Order: sequence, then C-alpha cells, then structure tokens
Amino acid sequence: MTQMVVNVMYNAPADPQAFERYYAETHMPIAAKIPSVEKIVLLKGMAGADGSAPPYYRVAQIYFADEAAMASGMSSPEAQAATADIANFATGGASVLITEVV
Repeated sequence: MTQMVVNVMYNAPADPQAFERYYAETHMPIAAKIPSVEKIVLLKGMAGADGSAPPYYRVAQIYFADEAAMASGMSSPEAQAATADIANFATGGASVLITEVV
C-alpha cells in the first residue's frame, strides 16, 4: 500500500493578504471536509538565498492512505467543491501534482 499525495501549488496571488484571509477562513474549511484524507500539510514559499521569489507562493499537500482512498476522496462532492473554490481566491493560478510517498 503506497501513500498518495495531492499537491496543490499556488502561484503568487495579486493580493497576498486577501489570499491568506480567504484561504484560512473559507477554503480550508471546505477542503477539510474531503473524505479519506489522512492529513493536510500547508507550506508557504520562501525567498531563495539570493532573494529570488519562490517558484510557488503556497503548496497544500493532501495525504491519502493509498490510490483507492485518493480516488474516492477526490471524486467526492466535497473535493469537487474545494476544487471549484480555487478560482475564487487563487488569482495567480494553481497547478496540481499527484505523487506517491516512497
């Protein structure tokens, strides 16, 4: 059984304060309802050693026990609601990368 991770990588938003407020108060409560999720890890990009902007503003890692749990959770109405909500705050856009823990 291989643990699976859905990584949502957010580009820099037009208004970081508005992003953070919406993300914490509205989006994460929606995402927290996705079934079969083992844990969610939230990361915030930091400037490089040379002061360069990070490639992503934020990354959310959503962990599932295995591929079946991920498929079930991500096909749920709760996951569909969380996915649809991204357009409401991620003004810089977002990408998704599916990974396995090795």
